[in-house]
Amino acid sequence: MKTVVDILEERISAAMAAVGSVGSPQVSGQSGFPAIVRPAADAQFGDYQVNGVMALAKKMKTNPKQLAEKVLEKIDVADICEKPEVAGPGFINLKLKPDFVAQNLLQINIDNKRLGIEKTDRPQTVVVDFSCPNVAKQMHVGHLRSTIIGDCICRLLEFEGHKVIRQNHIGDWGTALGMVILGLWHMCMAEKRGGKPYYENDIEDLKVYANNKQELKNICNRIRIRHEEDWEEDFIEWRGDGKKRFKPFLDNLKTREDSAIWEKITILYQYVNLLEESLVGLGLTTITRVKKKSYKKDENPFEYISIPYESLSRHITAMMQNIDDKDNEQEKDAWERIRKISLKYFHEIYRILNVKLSMEDVRGESDYRKNLSSTVNDLLRHNTAVKSNEAICIFPDGFKTKEGKPLPFIIQKSDGAYLYATTDLAALRYRVKELKADKIIYVTDARQKQHFEMLFKVAKMAGWLKDGQVFHVMFGSVLGDDGKPLKTRSGENVKLKELLDEAVERAKAVVEQKNSDLPDEEKKEIAKAVGIGAVKYADFSNNRTSDYVFSFDKMLAMEGNTAPYMQYAYARIKSIERKAISKEVDVEKELSKIKSLDLAERAELDLAKQLVRYGEAVESAADDYRPNYLTSYLYELAQKFSTFYTTCPVLDAAPAKRPTRLLLCDLTARTIEHGLRKLLGIEVPKQM
Repeated sequence: MKTVVDILEERISAAMAAVGSVGSPQVSGQSGFPAIVRPAADAQFGDYQVNGVMALAKKMKTNPKQLAEKVLEKIDVADICEKPEVAGPGFINLKLKPDFVAQNLLQINIDNKRLGIEKTDRPQTVVVDFSCPNVAKQMHVGHLRSTIIGDCICRLLEFEGHKVIRQNHIGDWGTALGMVILGLWHMCMAEKRGGKPYYENDIEDLKVYANNKQELKNICNRIRIRHEEDWEEDFIEWRGDGKKRFKPFLDNLKTREDSAIWEKITILYQYVNLLEESLVGLGLTTITRVKKKSYKKDENPFEYISIPYESLSRHITAMMQNIDDKDNEQEKDAWERIRKISLKYFHEIYRILNVKLSMEDVRGESDYRKNLSSTVNDLLRHNTAVKSNEAICIFPDGFKTKEGKPLPFIIQKSDGAYLYATTDLAALRYRVKELKADKIIYVTDARQKQHFEMLFKVAKMAGWLKDGQVFHVMFGSVLGDDGKPLKTRSGENVKLKELLDEAVERAKAVVEQKNSDLPDEEKKEIAKAVGIGAVKYADFSNNRTSDYVFSFDKMLAMEGNTAPYMQYAYARIKSIERKAISKEVDVEKELSKIKSLDLAERAELDLAKQLVRYGEAVESAADDYRPNYLTSYLYELAQKFSTFYTTCPVLDAAPAKRPTRLLLCDLTARTIEHGLRKLLGIEVPKQM
């Protein structure tokens, strides 16, 4: 069934159109007189407020209050509302009739799956790009928001009836590829040298002396000398061919356990990244090789060059652009193994978070590698892209550097390497052309705002996109108590798995406090639902565009707008069903016979009105991609239920009254469960 606000919007907009089009040349012939019906800010003035009369009065150049009086004469809402009233300078207040609310509740009650919420009559194919971690790196707290907000958006849109295609655009190409291969090379050489892996000592030294430039240079130079010794020694046929040690190491990698590789490669990825950051500005170089464009049959196919040491992983990335060549077969196998292991660990996080992302939803940067050249060539052919200093760039209007010069959107570097921009463009075109997306939603942090603005502008310049086809759903940062992005005491990103484990551990104390007599296994399951739910709900309940301070104490509190409070509200309602048995009240039988409702008590009517508004909350959360609209609704529902439960006996009510109150309890429980479990992906235990 239609939401109340949609019915009112439709009828009052028609009344405004009738008034606005009669005797008013300023608006005659115009279409669209939106009533702008919104929930009333203060319940004492009514349930809804019409705000659109003010804008219409401005168009008509007339007094808004007098216009509102004329609109009242045309409004036909007698079956829904008490007599409407004009308030203030031209607002119209509306109060729902108890009989209308009661009939709506009865209709909602018989719709077990959708609680009376209609599917959209204009279903679309919607691609949602979210989560997108990098291979060989632990997911950290920074991945939390994209992962769970993106999942919630997918759940909301699917519930509305859209075809949703999830896309996990993992970072498995470009810089990530070079860093993985270089990390594996260091693993190989550390094992050759024996003892404690040298990269573990190097990480400690690089951190300790990060602010001592001279000592940092000495450390980096020591690392470089050792690196060149290992590289020069590792060959059989041609200098630097890696056939003596690295190639056999990559073969051996196939026999090792995933967990052992994962533990080391995540440290090595961190090592390569930290080393390259430390090398910037030190002026150290190293020797490497590049393949000749042409060479004789028995001639060394490589030539040797000196490059800045900090750019080594990027050099490897450029060399590996042709990873499908036979020369790179072993490196490709190793890269695919690391990719597979990474995905295995990512999906363990998704399972813990109850996020609907499967292996089939993964389409990373590497999946577009064979389309990058054609993407660049197409943009050149259509004169969208141009060559600039040997690189290939696009200069979309409206973007400037700090110096006021046109800002380039670089899609191919001078060394031939492609960038994130290139894979993003190839992915966007694939989603439009192959997936037939009517809408594409990107869920990333606000720091990528300019990148996506340029990406969308370039795609429109190329003729790939229509207006209103792409959306960047931005979110703020997760902060620590110091107001800065959440880090460990040592300044590192907080690993998401460790954070979730701690949440569950802390939730055990909440469960013990509430119900210590439960079996241990049941307490364990409840603690998991409460702990993970607390982390997710705390994120959802904040405005997604705002930063928020991460606090276990606040998110696990039993009071306020938290998951434990909502879960306890649900559990308390379910306890009524258990108590009913001891009082010989057959809840199922009484609910099955209910034909009418008695909403005479104010707390009953207030709760009933809130239940009727569930569809409005879902619609607004889906339209604006804001889960906090849904959490706010659910929290208000729980509060109204608490007031109702305090003032209105349920099981001890008179036989004629009890079915109404049982229905209010049942619908509240079903709504909370649906909102939490189905739309937010938060488990709802029947006992706390």
